[in-house]
Amino acid sequence: MATGDFTFGNRLSRTRGTRESQPDESDAQLPEVTFESACRNDRVVYRLLDKGIITEEDVRSSYTEWVAERENGVRVPLWRMLTLSAGVDTESIFYEASRVYAFEPAELDEKAILEFLEINREFFDEASWDGMLELFLIPISLDTEPLSGEPRWTFATHDPTRPEIHQLLKRMDIRRFEVKYCAESALAALVTESFVSRNEYLERLEAAEDVFDLGGGGDFANSDDLISDDKLEAEIKGSKLINLFEASLVEAVKSGTSDIHIFPNPDGKIEIHFRVDGELDLWYREENVRAEAFLAVVKDNAVNVDRFERDRAQDGFIQRWIDDALIRFRVSILPIATARQEISAESIVIRVLDDRKVLTDLAKIGLLKTAMKRFDMAIRQPHGMVILTGPTGSGKSTTLVAALHQVVTPKVNVLTVEDPVEYIIRGVRQIKLSHKLDLEGALRAILRHDPDIVMVGEMRDQLTAELAVKLANTGHLTFSTLHTNDAPSAVSRLFKMGVEPFLIAYAINLVVAQRLVRKLCPTCKRTDPAPDEDLLEFLGFDGGAATAETLQIAGSDSNCSTCKGTGFKGRRAIAEVLPFTPAIRKLVMESETMIDEEALRVTAIKEGMLTLGDSAREIVMMGETTVDEMVRVTGSE
Repeated sequence: MATGDFTFGNRLSRTRGTRESQPDESDAQLPEVTFESACRNDRVVYRLLDKGIITEEDVRSSYTEWVAERENGVRVPLWRMLTLSAGVDTESIFYEASRVYAFEPAELDEKAILEFLEINREFFDEASWDGMLELFLIPISLDTEPLSGEPRWTFATHDPTRPEIHQLLKRMDIRRFEVKYCAESALAALVTESFVSRNEYLERLEAAEDVFDLGGGGDFANSDDLISDDKLEAEIKGSKLINLFEASLVEAVKSGTSDIHIFPNPDGKIEIHFRVDGELDLWYREENVRAEAFLAVVKDNAVNVDRFERDRAQDGFIQRWIDDALIRFRVSILPIATARQEISAESIVIRVLDDRKVLTDLAKIGLLKTAMKRFDMAIRQPHGMVILTGPTGSGKSTTLVAALHQVVTPKVNVLTVEDPVEYIIRGVRQIKLSHKLDLEGALRAILRHDPDIVMVGEMRDQLTAELAVKLANTGHLTFSTLHTNDAPSAVSRLFKMGVEPFLIAYAINLVVAQRLVRKLCPTCKRTDPAPDEDLLEFLGFDGGAATAETLQIAGSDSNCSTCKGTGFKGRRAIAEVLPFTPAIRKLVMESETMIDEEALRVTAIKEGMLTLGDSAREIVMMGETTVDEMVRVTGSE
């Protein structure tokens, strides 16, 4: 079924230019209508105004356009023109219109309807499905007429008043049917889950016959016959391998995977794991092809990778159009040891770079109120450095990109130096490093490139750190990252790199140590029936928290449509935010042979800094994550 041209955002614009028969309009020559009479005669507008859902100003902004459409011979009700205006609640408008014209609301059980759609998918041909999706119309039930015995279909749509719906159903030869109202947001979820998210490669893979095993008999780990390059080439051409590879890319994008891990296990079987919300989970294990063949397929599809090179690390990239978006994949290949030394096994990790998932709103990072206020204040300064610190995978780059989106305007020159560039940021000039332009050379060149704001991907050594600090001390707002465990140790790390204390003291605005905790599934989470009071006391919880009903644990519903049985959905940041106040600067300036991290920590806590443990406790008490998750991420601090 072709759904490539289907977009949710176009569903209103398609109503223009259509001739609609509404109870409040006649087919005679339309006389001039005043604003007051238009509001009075349109029962939907009258109802919306009466309920306070819209204002008179909302209607006036649409009235002028409505009059112009009438003069052009386009018959569009005034209430429908309102749905094209920005700032109005379109779902409420469609709901009230459905009530005026006596369309009943649909009661949706998402799981049952998805099963119903799957069972009845073949009942309608491709053209019919395309027509229904174009109108945002889906079948939700099938009954039998008690007298005639004819099938009676029930359809749901956000706009049941459209005459095109009845015209389509007539062309589809649906004799008995009922159309009900359903909120557009609920329909969007059903359409995405049932149609847009279909993985054609996975479907082909499930339908395909196994590829021949080239004499291995399936037990490759015990086979004495090593695979030759000719046999490897033959097996690579098997459609199953191609479909498995393409299916993994598509499914990774659809499931929100950050990394795909591909490697042969000790039994010689190829395994594909997806990292979702920070944890690896086995997605697929292939029993009937040689691991070398599948690894070769991945390498063949990656740019800048040599399939026949099996003894050194390689980096490459892949691009694919998935769901009408260009998705980039960064490929990392490493040789690994196996029980059979004569086999050259490799591990492949593919980072999924989906620009649609880039957070541009700092509020969505999940920082607590005080931390968010301090962070926002630091990035609004005209100069100085903001440092994000934490281990790999703690969301440092995500937070920095979100911060950049807050300060990027056409009036400032924003430059980034990253290796590699992961996400393309609109309005930012992102410097591309190569063997001809290294990090040091790029940073030196930036000083002559009239920057206002600079992001340095990571301060890896003394030279890079000194150049970044120099940028911050010469009137530029500078963002960068470090790999340290907490905020005070970031200051110590710069000192140990060789950066002078007075430069550190006056260059830095803020240091943020960050981690990511998994959020509990809002659908199936439940109250902890037996909290461990000793553990809670050890972790610093208030005594009353041990018996409070605010502590939540992950659900165990394998049928949960939100989290698919994992108990968690999404992640949020916890942060230790260290602003460089006069007291902190004084401590750094007075350092001679070492930075007193403990003194920095004590002073910062006195000035209101929440440690990572404090932040995690807050989120546990908010019911958004678990005590076990807190311990996993922050340890026992």
